[in-house]
Amino acid sequence: MNLSTNYLGLELPHPFMPGASPLVDNIDEVRRLEDAGAAAIVMHSLFEEQLEEEALFEERHMHVHEHSFAEAVTYRPPASDFALEPNQYLDHLHRIKQSVSIPVIASLNGSRTGGWTNYSNLIQKAGADALEINVYFLPAAADDSNDDVEERTLEIVRAVKNEITIPTAVKLSPFFSSLPRFARQLNGLGVEGMILFNRFYQPDIDIEGLEVVPRIELSTSAELLLRIRWLAALHGQVNASLAVSGGVHTPEDAIKAIMAGADAVQVVSALLRHGSGYLRTLIDGTQAWLEEHDYESLQQMQGSMSLQHCPNPEKFERVNYLRTLQLWKS
Repeated sequence: MNLSTNYLGLELPHPFMPGASPLVDNIDEVRRLEDAGAAAIVMHSLFEEQLEEEALFEERHMHVHEHSFAEAVTYRPPASDFALEPNQYLDHLHRIKQSVSIPVIASLNGSRTGGWTNYSNLIQKAGADALEINVYFLPAAADDSNDDVEERTLEIVRAVKNEITIPTAVKLSPFFSSLPRFARQLNGLGVEGMILFNRFYQPDIDIEGLEVVPRIELSTSAELLLRIRWLAALHGQVNASLAVSGGVHTPEDAIKAIMAGADAVQVVSALLRHGSGYLRTLIDGTQAWLEEHDYESLQQMQGSMSLQHCPNPEKFERVNYLRTLQLWKS
């Protein structure tokens, strides 16, 4: 069975890889992921705030007025909250490249343009085979227009693309008013891939301590539905690879995503629950399903359930919406 796929111009033996997570912070764990069959390694994100903090630190030590930045610093997490400092990130990337024979994809996470995007060049020089651009931004102000939100992301992508020649993928939010249009704009900037979707972790409220507190929950298969809907919509509309991130916990989940149009399947929560070896379960389970259903290759299945094969996608979506509303019986 041929499970090969092309993601970001990288020829991979199959679509499965760990997504950005703490899983790759340990070299031994990275090796276990490769042993389990990972097609590539995706590093966790290096954050805009880390890079700006490093720049502020250097500035404070170069000038006398070292306390002029104190207020700005208090809004950022302390350096100890991050797994790796910027220079350590580059060293770790280099060590991973020396430890495995599969592609390594780095990640930058930011919310606005700035000098931090220049770091993408150092990431390329450290040996990354590709780079994810993760734009995490919540438009909370009432005067943030749709165009402003989109242009913010496009500016970041332009800045990064000007720095590097390795393939880039943008990790998208599902909340754009017209995701296909925005995906086309990214495509026009030369983006080689798009990842559906960024998980927006919602803060909780401590009603006794009167504090907003962070809260993290692993994904479930229920989150996949939003992703396969938009994979199906984007497949064939953009000249870029599509990856699914979030909601893949079983071989059946992966098959749905690939049928909708995914070229790559990124897995995090399932590996955190079951261990790195679970990647092999997903790979073998997908292969067994394809053989059982007489497929000759993964590519034969890719995009087979996308809207590209529907003559009237808008009507199809509307009909499914109406049918869904009739499913509940009291």
